Amino acid sequence: MDLPLWRRRAVGRLDAAEAAGDSMMLSLALHNLLDGIGERAATRFAVVMPDGRRFDVGTGAPVFTLRFHTEAALFATASRGHMGLMQAYFDQELDVEGDFGAALAAGMAAGVDQQAGALNSIENGLHELRHFNRDPVQAKANARVHYGLGTGFYRPWLDDPLMMSTCGYWPEGTRNLEEAQRHKIDHVCRKILLKPEDRFIDIGCGFGGFMFRAQEKIGATGMGLNTTTEQVEWLRDEIERRGLEASLQVREADFRDVDEQYDKVVSIGTLEHAGRDQLPEVIRAHAQFLKPGGLGIVHFIGHIGRFETELFIRKHVFPGGWIPSLADVIVEMERSGLEVLDIENLRRHYAPTLDAWALRFEAHWPAIQALDPQRFDERFRRIWRTYLIGCAEMFRSPAGYTHVFQIVFSKGNVTPQGYPMGREHLYGPER
Repeated sequence: MDLPLWRRRAVGRLDAAEAAGDSMMLSLALHNLLDGIGERAATRFAVVMPDGRRFDVGTGAPVFTLRFHTEAALFATASRGHMGLMQAYFDQELDVEGDFGAALAAGMAAGVDQQAGALNSIENGLHELRHFNRDPVQAKANARVHYGLGTGFYRPWLDDPLMMSTCGYWPEGTRNLEEAQRHKIDHVCRKILLKPEDRFIDIGCGFGGFMFRAQEKIGATGMGLNTTTEQVEWLRDEIERRGLEASLQVREADFRDVDEQYDKVVSIGTLEHAGRDQLPEVIRAHAQFLKPGGLGIVHFIGHIGRFETELFIRKHVFPGGWIPSLADVIVEMERSGLEVLDIENLRRHYAPTLDAWALRFEAHWPAIQALDPQRFDERFRRIWRTYLIGCAEMFRSPAGYTHVFQIVFSKGNVTPQGYPMGREHLYGPER
């Protein structure tokens, strides 16, 4: 039965009052979150609410402005912190005007990503249950989400022609991304004393940049191991096009699928894809690929200390991925009979690499989108620019705990004749 008019009006007033109260509580929670960012990050910014109200955080001209378009975006931010804020941005319910990198850096400086709360922790755990890499079939599917996007997507913004999607090496005087990636490969070759007579395996070889450079400059022969079908098919065709079938091959297989032993093992940007619980077996596989007395290098993103891997990265960029701690990697190398010869931290080198990627990605976005407008839509663009620019700020941060390491190792203890006693081969005039 319909309520009398006076009761409907009374209920309407109560609903409006309740809604106003909820809005006030939401606004207060959001204000506390944003004020905390401004205070801890010492950053000036502005917030524009869906109804047009504007709030300034800090004093002076704002470096960036968060413009909320919906109440749902406000609720997501208040309830889930940085994940809610990013999700609203991906869904175009929020825009970031001004310096996008400064906005991401402010959140990191304020430690918002470390105040994730229960909902984000629960989702991270559920993600692991759905995407864990223990099963090679799932590990392959996870890798293809990121690396199976095709050369048409990657070529415009990676270095040309090597297309390396890992941290470059930027010693003083490096002029561009292409030089940085060549420097990185040459640096790795010097570290493992790669010689023309050596046969190497490149675990997770990507588009074959290391393989082509090592063969061209040194004359070494090698095998690439890759679980991403799209990259393997392209690389096989490229090896054939260059007439290098006698020197280079590529095999589509899981990183744990050991077929034989090699003089040198190269692993650049693969370890992060082992997964949360697969680090021991993946390191063991690296050891099994190496001949006794041989040399290898593992280049990976690692934490200083044990931390959860950021949910945003696992959910939107690298499903199933897991960033291990440096300590855990070293322990597993010791257990697998590997001697650690050298550890270098390249954290500072990743920020300029990501800066270059982000600039090229933005500049070439119209061409990328034209490849497949449904796949490469606005949501995709926002996710990837957050990934590229956000990671640049993460590696640039002086307070960050995520670093990039290169560990040189041998299978068994090396002799003075097996590896130089000094570092002239790396940095001296003879290099």
